[in-house]
Amino acid sequence: MSGKITINGQLIDFTDEKNILAVARNAGIDIPTLCYHPELSVVGACRLCVVEIERMGVQASCSTAPIDGMVVFTNSGRVNRVRKMVLELLLANHDRECTTCDASGACKLQKYANDYGIKRLRFPSRSQCEALDNSSLSIVRDPNKCILCGLCVRICKEKQGVGVWDFKNRGSRTEIVAAMDQPLAESACINCGQCIAVCPCGALSSNSTAIDEVWAALRDPKKTVVCQIAPAPRAALGEEFGLGSVDVTAKLVAGLRKVGFDKVFDTVFTADMTTIEESNEFLGRVTEGKNLPLFTSCCPGWVKYAEQFHPELLNNVSTCRSPQQMFGSVLKKKYTQDLGIKAEDMFVVSIMPCTAKKYEAKRPEFMTDGVYDVDAVLTTVEAARLFREAGIIFDSLEDSAFDQPMEQATGSGVIFGATGGVMESVIRYVAGKLLNAQGRVDVEFTRGMMIQRLPAYRLMILTKPGCC
Repeated sequence: MSGKITINGQLIDFTDEKNILAVARNAGIDIPTLCYHPELSVVGACRLCVVEIERMGVQASCSTAPIDGMVVFTNSGRVNRVRKMVLELLLANHDRECTTCDASGACKLQKYANDYGIKRLRFPSRSQCEALDNSSLSIVRDPNKCILCGLCVRICKEKQGVGVWDFKNRGSRTEIVAAMDQPLAESACINCGQCIAVCPCGALSSNSTAIDEVWAALRDPKKTVVCQIAPAPRAALGEEFGLGSVDVTAKLVAGLRKVGFDKVFDTVFTADMTTIEESNEFLGRVTEGKNLPLFTSCCPGWVKYAEQFHPELLNNVSTCRSPQQMFGSVLKKKYTQDLGIKAEDMFVVSIMPCTAKKYEAKRPEFMTDGVYDVDAVLTTVEAARLFREAGIIFDSLEDSAFDQPMEQATGSGVIFGATGGVMESVIRYVAGKLLNAQGRVDVEFTRGMMIQRLPAYRLMILTKPGCC
Protein backbone atom coordinates (compact mmCIF):
# COMPACT_ATOMS: atom_id res chain seq x y z
CA MET A 1 0.00 0.00 0.00
CA SER A 2 1.28 3.45 -0.86
CA GLY A 3 -0.02 6.99 -0.85
CA LYS A 4 0.50 10.42 0.70
CA ILE A 5 -0.19 11.72 4.17
CA THR A 6 0.23 15.20 5.61
CA ILE A 7 2.32 15.46 8.77
CA ASN A 8 2.56 18.90 10.40
CA GLY A 9 1.60 20.52 7.11
CA GLN A 10 4.22 18.58 5.12
CA LEU A 11 3.00 16.23 2.35
CA ILE A 12 4.87 12.94 2.68
CA ASP A 13 4.90 9.86 0.46
CA PHE A 14 4.71 6.43 2.06
CA THR A 15 5.04 2.96 0.57
CA ASP A 16 5.43 -0.12 2.75
CA GLU A 17 5.69 1.55 6.17
CA LYS A 18 3.45 -0.25 8.64
CA ASN A 19 2.69 2.69 10.91
CA ILE A 20 2.68 6.48 11.12
CA LEU A 21 5.70 6.37 13.42
CA ALA A 22 7.86 4.83 10.69
CA VAL A 23 6.58 7.28 8.06
CA ALA A 24 7.40 10.24 10.31
CA ARG A 25 10.88 8.97 11.15
CA ASN A 26 11.67 8.38 7.48
CA ALA A 27 10.68 12.00 6.87
CA GLY A 28 13.00 13.25 9.61
CA ILE A 29 10.27 13.86 12.20
CA ASP A 30 10.97 12.37 15.62
CA ILE A 31 8.12 10.94 17.66
CA PRO A 32 9.08 9.84 21.19
CA THR A 33 8.42 6.25 22.22
CA LEU A 34 9.50 3.91 24.98
CA CYS A 35 7.94 0.60 23.92
CA TYR A 36 8.41 0.50 20.14
CA HIS A 37 11.13 -1.43 18.33
CA PRO A 38 11.02 -1.82 14.53
CA GLU A 39 12.01 -5.51 14.69
CA LEU A 40 9.51 -6.52 17.38
CA SER A 41 5.73 -6.80 17.52
CA VAL A 42 3.74 -3.63 18.28
CA VAL A 43 1.86 -3.36 21.57
CA GLY A 44 1.35 0.39 22.05
CA ALA A 45 2.04 0.10 25.78
CA CYS A 46 3.70 3.40 26.67
CA ARG A 47 1.28 5.75 24.83
CA LEU A 48 4.08 8.29 24.45
CA CYS A 49 4.03 8.16 20.66
CA VAL A 50 0.53 9.60 20.37
CA VAL A 51 -0.33 11.92 17.50
CA GLU A 52 -3.47 13.84 16.60
CA ILE A 53 -5.24 12.73 13.43
CA GLU A 54 -8.07 14.64 11.76
CA ARG A 55 -11.43 12.90 12.33
CA MET A 56 -9.71 10.24 14.49
CA GLY A 57 -8.47 12.21 17.47
CA VAL A 58 -5.42 11.19 19.51
CA GLN A 59 -3.98 7.83 18.46
CA ALA A 60 -0.81 5.85 19.10
CA SER A 61 1.38 6.32 16.01
CA CYS A 62 3.10 2.94 16.44
CA SER A 63 -0.14 0.99 16.05
CA THR A 64 -1.91 3.18 13.48
CA ALA A 65 -1.36 2.40 9.81
CA PRO A 66 -0.97 5.30 7.37
CA ILE A 67 -3.91 5.90 5.03
CA ASP A 68 -3.80 7.96 1.86
CA GLY A 69 -5.03 11.49 2.56
CA MET A 70 -4.55 11.27 6.33
CA VAL A 71 -3.70 14.54 8.13
CA VAL A 72 -1.49 14.12 11.19
CA PHE A 73 -0.11 16.48 13.85
CA THR A 74 2.79 15.24 15.95
CA ASN A 75 3.27 18.27 18.19
CA SER A 76 -0.13 19.91 18.66
CA GLY A 77 -1.02 21.35 22.05
CA ARG A 78 -3.31 18.43 22.77
CA VAL A 79 -0.59 15.90 21.88
CA ASN A 80 2.01 17.58 24.07
CA ARG A 81 -0.39 17.69 27.04
CA VAL A 82 -1.01 13.96 26.70
CA ARG A 83 2.70 13.19 26.45
CA LYS A 84 3.54 15.25 29.52
CA MET A 85 0.81 13.51 31.50
CA VAL A 86 2.12 10.11 30.40
CA LEU A 87 5.65 11.06 31.42
CA GLU A 88 4.47 12.33 34.82
CA LEU A 89 2.58 9.09 35.47
CA LEU A 90 5.57 6.97 34.48
CA LEU A 91 7.93 9.02 36.63
CA ALA A 92 5.57 8.86 39.63
CA ASN A 93 5.86 5.06 39.61
CA HIS A 94 9.59 5.06 38.82
CA ASP A 95 12.61 4.99 41.12
CA ARG A 96 14.11 8.38 40.26
CA GLU A 97 17.52 7.88 41.89
CA CYS A 98 19.13 8.79 38.57
CA THR A 99 22.55 9.60 40.05
CA THR A 100 23.04 5.95 41.06
CA CYS A 101 21.38 4.36 38.02
CA ASP A 102 23.48 2.45 35.49
CA ALA A 103 21.37 3.93 32.69
CA SER A 104 21.82 7.57 33.72
CA GLY A 105 22.83 9.60 30.69
CA ALA A 106 21.54 6.90 28.34
CA CYS A 107 18.01 6.59 29.76
CA LYS A 108 15.20 7.42 27.33
CA LEU A 109 12.76 8.21 30.12
CA GLN A 110 15.27 10.67 31.60
CA LYS A 111 15.82 12.23 28.17
CA TYR A 112 12.13 12.69 27.40
CA ALA A 113 11.42 14.15 30.85
CA ASN A 114 14.11 16.72 30.15
CA ASP A 115 12.93 17.33 26.56
CA TYR A 116 9.37 18.05 27.72
CA GLY A 117 10.39 20.13 30.71
CA ILE A 118 9.04 17.85 33.43
CA LYS A 119 10.32 19.50 36.62
CA ARG A 120 7.63 18.66 39.17
CA LEU A 121 5.11 15.82 39.37
CA ARG A 122 1.46 16.28 40.21
CA PHE A 123 1.16 12.67 41.37
CA PRO A 124 2.55 10.98 44.51
CA SER A 125 5.58 8.75 44.17
CA ARG A 126 5.46 5.01 44.78
CA SER A 127 5.35 4.20 48.47
CA GLN A 128 7.02 0.77 48.46
CA CYS A 129 10.26 -0.48 46.98
CA GLU A 130 10.75 -4.05 45.84
CA ALA A 131 13.95 -6.02 46.22
CA LEU A 132 16.43 -6.22 43.36
CA ASP A 133 16.98 -9.57 41.69
CA ASN A 134 20.75 -9.87 41.52
CA SER A 135 20.83 -13.67 41.62
CA SER A 136 22.14 -13.91 38.05
CA LEU A 137 25.86 -13.67 37.32
CA SER A 138 25.05 -11.60 34.22
CA ILE A 139 21.88 -9.54 34.70
CA VAL A 140 20.39 -7.45 37.51
CA ARG A 141 16.66 -6.67 37.52
CA ASP A 142 15.34 -3.61 39.37
CA PRO A 143 11.51 -3.80 39.42
CA ASN A 144 11.33 -0.28 40.88
CA LYS A 145 12.51 1.17 37.56
CA CYS A 146 10.39 -0.97 35.25
CA ILE A 147 7.89 1.03 33.15
CA LEU A 148 6.14 -2.09 31.74
CA CYS A 149 7.11 -1.29 28.14
CA GLY A 150 7.41 -5.04 27.47
CA LEU A 151 10.50 -4.76 25.25
CA CYS A 152 12.36 -7.36 27.32
CA VAL A 153 9.38 -9.73 27.07
CA ARG A 154 9.17 -9.43 23.32
CA ILE A 155 12.87 -9.63 22.45
CA CYS A 156 13.37 -12.67 24.69
CA LYS A 157 10.37 -14.43 23.18
CA GLU A 158 10.36 -13.24 19.58
CA LYS A 159 14.09 -12.94 18.80
CA GLN A 160 15.88 -15.19 21.27
CA GLY A 161 13.21 -17.88 21.41
CA VAL A 162 13.60 -18.29 25.17
CA GLY A 163 10.66 -16.44 26.71
CA VAL A 164 12.05 -15.92 30.21
CA TRP A 165 10.16 -12.66 30.86
CA ASP A 166 6.38 -12.13 30.97
CA PHE A 167 3.69 -10.03 32.61
CA LYS A 168 2.20 -10.94 35.98
CA ASN A 169 -1.09 -9.64 37.47
CA ARG A 170 -3.28 -6.91 35.98
CA GLY A 171 -3.99 -3.20 36.34
CA SER A 172 -1.92 -1.31 38.89
CA ARG A 173 -0.46 -4.61 40.17
CA THR A 174 1.08 -5.51 36.81
CA GLU A 175 4.77 -6.36 36.83
CA ILE A 176 7.27 -8.16 34.64
CA VAL A 177 8.89 -11.22 36.18
CA ALA A 178 10.87 -14.27 35.18
CA ALA A 179 8.90 -17.44 34.52
CA MET A 180 7.05 -18.74 37.61
CA ASP A 181 8.20 -15.58 39.45
CA GLN A 182 11.48 -17.29 40.28
CA PRO A 183 14.91 -15.65 40.66
CA LEU A 184 16.52 -15.04 37.29
CA ALA A 185 19.40 -17.40 38.09
CA GLU A 186 16.92 -20.26 38.48
CA SER A 187 15.07 -19.51 35.25
CA ALA A 188 15.84 -20.59 31.69
CA CYS A 189 17.73 -17.31 31.04
CA ILE A 190 20.73 -17.87 28.74
CA ASN A 191 22.47 -14.68 29.97
CA CYS A 192 22.65 -13.17 26.48
CA GLY A 193 21.83 -9.65 27.70
CA GLN A 194 19.50 -8.74 24.83
CA CYS A 195 16.90 -7.60 27.36
CA ILE A 196 19.46 -5.16 28.78
CA ALA A 197 20.12 -3.80 25.29
CA VAL A 198 16.46 -2.88 24.68
CA CYS A 199 15.50 -1.76 28.20
CA PRO A 200 14.94 2.02 27.92
CA CYS A 201 15.30 3.01 31.57
CA GLY A 202 17.75 0.92 33.59
CA ALA A 203 15.32 -1.69 34.96
CA LEU A 204 17.69 -4.31 33.54
CA SER A 205 21.45 -3.88 33.77
CA SER A 206 24.66 -5.86 33.72
CA ASN A 207 25.83 -7.41 36.97
CA SER A 208 28.86 -5.22 37.64
CA THR A 209 30.19 -6.81 40.83
CA ALA A 210 33.26 -7.95 38.88
CA ILE A 211 34.59 -4.36 38.90
CA ASP A 212 35.07 -4.48 42.68
CA GLU A 213 36.76 -7.88 42.37
CA VAL A 214 39.16 -6.48 39.76
CA TRP A 215 40.06 -3.47 41.91
CA ALA A 216 40.67 -5.75 44.91
CA ALA A 217 43.04 -7.90 42.83
CA LEU A 218 44.86 -4.86 41.42
CA ARG A 219 45.47 -3.58 44.96
CA ASP A 220 46.71 -6.96 46.22
CA PRO A 221 50.54 -7.05 45.99
CA LYS A 222 50.49 -10.85 46.01
CA LYS A 223 48.40 -11.05 42.83
CA THR A 224 49.68 -11.02 39.25
CA VAL A 225 46.77 -9.46 37.39
CA VAL A 226 46.47 -10.32 33.70
CA CYS A 227 43.90 -9.04 31.17
CA GLN A 228 42.76 -10.52 27.88
CA ILE A 229 40.84 -8.39 25.36
CA ALA A 230 38.36 -9.79 22.84
CA PRO A 231 38.13 -8.25 19.33
CA ALA A 232 34.59 -6.81 19.61
CA PRO A 233 35.06 -4.27 22.47
CA ARG A 234 37.88 -2.44 20.71
CA ALA A 235 35.67 -0.29 18.51
CA ALA A 236 32.79 -0.21 20.99
CA LEU A 237 35.04 1.29 23.65
CA GLY A 238 35.90 4.11 21.25
CA GLU A 239 32.20 4.93 21.03
CA GLU A 240 31.94 4.90 24.83
CA PHE A 241 34.58 7.65 25.00
CA GLY A 242 33.14 9.67 22.12
CA LEU A 243 35.80 8.67 19.59
CA GLY A 244 33.41 6.98 17.16
CA SER A 245 33.60 3.46 15.78
CA VAL A 246 37.38 3.30 15.53
CA ASP A 247 39.85 0.67 16.65
CA VAL A 248 41.26 1.83 20.00
CA THR A 249 43.23 -1.34 20.77
CA ALA A 250 46.56 0.43 21.31
CA LYS A 251 45.01 3.00 23.69
CA LEU A 252 43.09 0.27 25.49
CA VAL A 253 46.27 -1.69 26.16
CA ALA A 254 48.05 1.45 27.39
CA GLY A 255 45.13 2.34 29.64
CA LEU A 256 45.02 -1.10 31.24
CA ARG A 257 48.71 -0.88 32.06
CA LYS A 258 48.13 2.51 33.67
CA VAL A 259 45.29 1.06 35.72
CA GLY A 260 47.74 -1.50 37.08
CA PHE A 261 47.51 -4.69 35.02
CA ASP A 262 50.78 -6.63 34.94
CA LYS A 263 50.20 -8.17 31.51
CA VAL A 264 47.74 -7.44 28.69
CA PHE A 265 47.07 -10.07 26.02
CA ASP A 266 44.99 -10.43 22.86
CA THR A 267 42.21 -13.04 22.97
CA VAL A 268 42.69 -13.39 19.21
CA PHE A 269 45.67 -15.63 20.05
CA THR A 270 43.34 -18.31 21.40
CA ALA A 271 40.69 -17.52 18.78
CA ASP A 272 43.28 -18.88 16.34
CA MET A 273 43.69 -21.90 18.62
CA THR A 274 39.90 -22.35 18.54
CA THR A 275 39.96 -22.24 14.74
CA ILE A 276 42.59 -24.98 14.60
CA GLU A 277 40.90 -27.17 17.22
CA GLU A 278 37.37 -26.84 15.83
CA SER A 279 38.58 -27.35 12.25
CA ASN A 280 40.46 -30.54 13.09
CA GLU A 281 37.55 -31.76 15.18
CA PHE A 282 35.25 -31.14 12.21
CA LEU A 283 37.55 -32.99 9.82
CA GLY A 284 37.70 -35.90 12.26
CA ARG A 285 33.92 -36.04 12.47
CA VAL A 286 33.62 -35.97 8.68
CA THR A 287 36.06 -38.88 8.42
CA GLU A 288 34.11 -40.88 11.01
CA GLY A 289 30.73 -39.71 9.74
CA LYS A 290 29.53 -39.04 13.28
CA ASN A 291 27.88 -36.15 15.14
CA LEU A 292 27.37 -33.87 12.16
CA PRO A 293 26.68 -31.03 11.63
CA LEU A 294 29.14 -29.37 14.00
CA PHE A 295 28.12 -26.39 16.14
CA THR A 296 30.67 -24.02 17.59
CA SER A 297 30.98 -23.79 21.38
CA CYS A 298 32.32 -20.21 21.35
CA CYS A 299 29.09 -18.59 22.56
CA PRO A 300 28.07 -19.53 26.14
CA GLY A 301 24.57 -18.17 25.54
CA TRP A 302 24.13 -20.58 22.64
CA VAL A 303 25.60 -23.47 24.63
CA LYS A 304 23.18 -22.87 27.52
CA TYR A 305 20.31 -22.55 25.05
CA ALA A 306 21.21 -25.93 23.56
CA GLU A 307 21.55 -27.52 26.99
CA GLN A 308 18.11 -26.34 28.08
CA PHE A 309 16.02 -26.48 24.91
CA HIS A 310 17.80 -28.85 22.52
CA PRO A 311 19.73 -31.48 24.50
CA GLU A 312 19.50 -33.74 21.46
CA LEU A 313 22.06 -31.44 19.79
CA LEU A 314 24.69 -31.56 22.52
CA ASN A 315 26.67 -34.27 20.76
CA ASN A 316 26.91 -31.88 17.81
CA VAL A 317 28.43 -29.07 19.89
CA SER A 318 32.19 -28.74 19.58
CA THR A 319 34.18 -30.09 22.52
CA CYS A 320 36.56 -27.10 22.26
CA ARG A 321 36.57 -24.35 24.84
CA SER A 322 35.74 -20.81 23.82
CA PRO A 323 38.68 -18.45 23.17
CA GLN A 324 38.09 -16.80 26.56
CA GLN A 325 38.32 -20.08 28.43
CA MET A 326 41.22 -21.36 26.33
CA PHE A 327 43.20 -18.25 27.22
CA GLY A 328 42.34 -18.56 30.89
CA SER A 329 43.52 -22.16 30.85
CA VAL A 330 46.76 -21.31 29.04
CA LEU A 331 47.49 -18.52 31.52
CA LYS A 332 46.74 -20.50 34.67
CA LYS A 333 48.28 -23.82 33.62
CA LYS A 334 51.23 -22.77 31.44
CA TYR A 335 52.04 -19.09 31.83
CA THR A 336 52.08 -19.30 35.63
CA GLN A 337 54.85 -21.91 35.31
CA ASP A 338 56.83 -19.56 33.08
CA LEU A 339 56.45 -16.81 35.69
CA GLY A 340 57.19 -19.17 38.56
CA ILE A 341 53.97 -18.47 40.46
CA LYS A 342 50.99 -20.52 41.61
CA ALA A 343 47.72 -20.50 39.68
CA GLU A 344 45.86 -19.05 42.67
CA ASP A 345 48.26 -16.08 42.67
CA MET A 346 47.25 -15.08 39.13
CA PHE A 347 44.02 -13.13 38.60
CA VAL A 348 42.74 -13.32 35.01
CA VAL A 349 40.36 -10.61 33.74
CA SER A 350 38.52 -10.71 30.41
CA ILE A 351 37.06 -7.73 28.56
CA MET A 352 34.21 -9.22 26.54
CA PRO A 353 31.24 -7.90 24.52
CA CYS A 354 28.61 -10.21 26.04
CA THR A 355 27.12 -10.64 29.51
CA ALA A 356 26.94 -14.41 28.93
CA LYS A 357 30.72 -14.51 29.26
CA LYS A 358 30.29 -13.68 32.97
CA TYR A 359 28.22 -16.82 33.36
CA GLU A 360 30.64 -18.91 31.29
CA ALA A 361 33.65 -17.96 33.45
CA LYS A 362 31.90 -19.34 36.57
CA ARG A 363 30.85 -22.68 35.10
CA PRO A 364 32.26 -25.45 37.33
CA GLU A 365 33.95 -27.28 34.45
CA PHE A 366 36.23 -24.27 33.97
CA MET A 367 37.75 -24.67 37.42
CA THR A 368 40.96 -26.56 38.24
CA ASP A 369 41.79 -27.52 41.84
CA GLY A 370 39.29 -24.98 43.13
CA VAL A 371 40.66 -22.13 40.99
CA TYR A 372 38.69 -20.60 38.08
CA ASP A 373 40.59 -20.25 34.79
CA VAL A 374 39.03 -16.80 34.32
CA ASP A 375 38.40 -14.87 37.53
CA ALA A 376 36.41 -11.84 36.34
CA VAL A 377 34.70 -10.65 33.16
CA LEU A 378 34.07 -6.99 32.31
CA THR A 379 31.78 -5.75 29.57
CA THR A 380 32.80 -2.82 27.37
CA VAL A 381 30.82 -0.37 29.52
CA GLU A 382 32.37 -1.77 32.70
CA ALA A 383 35.86 -1.45 31.22
CA ALA A 384 35.11 2.21 30.49
CA ARG A 385 33.97 2.65 34.08
CA LEU A 386 37.25 1.12 35.26
CA PHE A 387 39.16 3.79 33.33
CA ARG A 388 36.96 6.60 34.64
CA GLU A 389 37.39 5.42 38.24
CA ALA A 390 41.15 5.41 37.69
CA GLY A 391 41.01 8.99 36.40
CA ILE A 392 42.45 8.11 33.01
CA ILE A 393 41.85 10.49 30.09
CA PHE A 394 41.36 7.85 27.44
CA ASP A 395 41.86 9.88 24.25
CA SER A 396 45.19 11.24 25.53
CA LEU A 397 46.74 7.80 26.02
CA GLU A 398 49.77 6.92 23.93
CA ASP A 399 49.62 3.74 21.90
CA SER A 400 50.94 0.52 23.37
CA ALA A 401 51.29 -3.06 22.08
CA PHE A 402 50.13 -6.35 23.59
CA ASP A 403 52.57 -8.34 25.70
CA GLN A 404 54.60 -11.21 24.33
CA PRO A 405 54.74 -14.14 23.89
CA MET A 406 51.07 -14.26 22.85
CA GLU A 407 50.92 -11.14 20.72
CA GLN A 408 50.97 -12.93 17.36
CA ALA A 409 47.55 -13.55 15.81
CA THR A 410 45.84 -13.79 12.43
CA GLY A 411 42.91 -12.08 10.76
CA SER A 412 40.89 -15.27 11.13
CA GLY A 413 40.87 -14.79 14.88
CA VAL A 414 39.92 -11.13 14.61
CA ILE A 415 36.74 -11.87 12.62
CA PHE A 416 35.37 -13.90 15.54
CA GLY A 417 33.90 -10.53 16.54
CA ALA A 418 31.63 -10.52 13.45
CA THR A 419 28.50 -12.58 12.88
CA GLY A 420 29.57 -15.69 10.96
CA GLY A 421 33.22 -15.00 11.76
CA VAL A 422 33.86 -18.32 13.51
CA MET A 423 32.36 -20.21 10.60
CA GLU A 424 34.40 -18.26 8.07
CA SER A 425 37.57 -18.84 10.04
CA VAL A 426 36.95 -22.61 10.19
CA ILE A 427 36.10 -22.80 6.49
CA ARG A 428 39.30 -20.94 5.61
CA TYR A 429 41.38 -23.40 7.61
CA VAL A 430 39.55 -26.50 6.34
CA ALA A 431 39.66 -25.34 2.71
CA GLY A 432 43.34 -24.52 2.96
CA LYS A 433 44.15 -27.87 4.51
CA LEU A 434 42.08 -29.94 2.07
CA LEU A 435 43.32 -28.04 -0.97
CA ASN A 436 46.93 -27.71 0.28
CA ALA A 437 46.53 -24.00 -0.43
CA GLN A 438 49.44 -21.66 0.11
CA GLY A 439 48.83 -18.22 1.60
CA ARG A 440 45.51 -16.65 2.40
CA VAL A 441 42.19 -18.34 1.66
CA ASP A 442 39.25 -15.94 1.20
CA VAL A 443 35.64 -16.94 1.79
CA GLU A 444 33.06 -14.44 0.56
CA PHE A 445 29.68 -15.97 1.41
CA THR A 446 29.71 -16.39 5.19
CA ARG A 447 30.34 -13.03 6.88
CA GLY A 448 27.21 -11.59 8.47
CA MET A 449 25.15 -14.79 8.19
CA MET A 450 23.74 -16.35 11.33
CA ILE A 451 23.55 -19.87 9.92
CA GLN A 452 25.24 -21.24 6.82
CA ARG A 453 24.81 -24.77 5.53
CA LEU A 454 27.39 -26.38 3.26
CA PRO A 455 25.97 -29.72 2.03
CA ALA A 456 29.28 -30.81 0.48
CA TYR A 457 30.98 -30.93 3.87
CA ARG A 458 27.82 -31.09 6.03
CA LEU A 459 29.21 -28.17 8.01
CA MET A 460 27.14 -25.86 10.12
CA ILE A 461 28.73 -23.38 12.50
CA LEU A 462 26.26 -21.25 14.42
CA THR A 463 27.58 -17.98 15.81
CA LYS A 464 26.24 -15.12 17.88
CA PRO A 465 26.64 -11.46 16.77
CA GLY A 466 29.72 -9.99 18.39
CA CYS A 467 30.95 -13.33 19.74
CA CYS A 468 34.19 -12.69 21.71
